[in-house]
Amino acid sequence: MSSEAEVRRLALALPEAYEDTHRGQPSFRVKTRIFAMLRRRSSGKSPGLIVKLGSDDQHNMLCAYPLVVTPWIHYPQHGWTQVWRDDADDQLCALILRLAWLHVAPKRLHALLQEKGGP
Repeated sequence: MSSEAEVRRLALALPEAYEDTHRGQPSFRVKTRIFAMLRRRSSGKSPGLIVKLGSDDQHNMLCAYPLVVTPWIHYPQHGWTQVWRDDADDQLCALILRLAWLHVAPKRLHALLQEKGGP
């Protein structure tokens, strides 16, 4: 299980990522574009992680982790994807956050992620 603190640490470790809010929920951005959001809910499974993936990455994650990664109810056709943190380990969250960051970050920043050992 990935805690909110660990997700925050992983997201903010990405180049030029910063935390802001979106509709009262914590969001993570690069150059004003949201790549991930933490969802806080009072019922059911623990809060989820919402990420913006490219269509190929979304499809691959949905197929590889069908019980952990699901299309988000809002705008799944635009890559918005839910990750159930109760069922996701830190390694999977790190991978998905990097994919989301790569999807929205300017291309000039991609080299910075590779310098840090990213995909």
